[in-house]
Amino acid sequence: MSAPTETARREEAAGANARTRPFRSLSAAMAKGFLRDRMALFWAVVFPLMFLFLFGGLLADTGTPRSDVIQVGAVPLLDDPDPATEATIEETLDITTSDDQDAAVAEVRKGDADAAVAMDGDTLVVWYSAADQVSAGIVQGTFNGIVQSANAAASGQPPTYTMQPQQVEDESLSAIQFFTPSLLGWAIAMGATFGAAANLVLWRRNGLLRRLRLAPVATSSVVGARVVTALMLAGIQMAVFLVPAVAFMGLELTGWWWLSVPLLAAATLAFLALGLLVGSFSKTEEGATGAANFVILPMAFLSGSFFPLDAAPPWIVALSRVLPLRWVNEGMLDVMVRGEGPSAIVLPILALLAFAAVVTAIATKLFRWEQA
Repeated sequence: MSAPTETARREEAAGANARTRPFRSLSAAMAKGFLRDRMALFWAVVFPLMFLFLFGGLLADTGTPRSDVIQVGAVPLLDDPDPATEATIEETLDITTSDDQDAAVAEVRKGDADAAVAMDGDTLVVWYSAADQVSAGIVQGTFNGIVQSANAAASGQPPTYTMQPQQVEDESLSAIQFFTPSLLGWAIAMGATFGAAANLVLWRRNGLLRRLRLAPVATSSVVGARVVTALMLAGIQMAVFLVPAVAFMGLELTGWWWLSVPLLAAATLAFLALGLLVGSFSKTEEGATGAANFVILPMAFLSGSFFPLDAAPPWIVALSRVLPLRWVNEGMLDVMVRGEGPSAIVLPILALLAFAAVVTAIATKLFRWEQA
């Protein structure tokens, strides 16, 4: 009886193995195919891992963010605090002093300081900017705690000090004032970079670049036409953003808003150059799109397009200063919201043009007219 039973078991095992062999073979083949597909492996593993490190750096627990505060005149709550408050001040505030209240408030309005404080009798006046709501919330919370601590130290007496927060901008301004410039800058960066990279690869693959090279058309004409097209697209993007935002969302532009036009033109040239660089080494449209995404999306996070960088480590803040999108965002905020004049866009435009020149020079070295 044992021999037939053993034989039956073997036959059953062989049948089960035969039924599962196709499944196992296909699974192994698909796994090998995935591992050999570098692009799929990149998007599934490397790209998400990059964002893990990116957010890990941006949102690292570096303790309570320190706020840059300008102290105007004598402020007893800061000059002679109790021990607990003194420790809080040392941990959370970088204080500079000034005797000019108007100049201190102007520094806050420009974004060069997080707050300005002064005493008006027993009232602590705190000027803050709504352009950075995270920083404004941190500043108000910190000084509210300082006032409460000072009142608690009065040994049960009625509260002595009060706090009066004052927004340096018109308080009727809505949040759209502050995220429109950065989102518009991001849109310009996306349009110029993706358009240039994808078109260059497509034209190389279908032979259009080769035909243009052999045609009696100067290279400068080809480049000029592409630049004009990109500038026209940037103008359309700007209109698409600003017209409905003003008409339906409460966006209020300052008198210097038109200075964003030359700023966006310089930004278009910078990101057009970046797209040219990406398209120079990419072999397919999918590869160009992926490479452009790899550059632009992290840059948007590192440049403060989606949220402020106040809680980011100092090295990330320093890195953001060399990114072209950071210059676009800062310049746009200055002229659209803060009402800064022409001087506010001089440095951003020079930085963007310098970036465009350097990247164009590199892209020219890598440029290929024909498919390799």
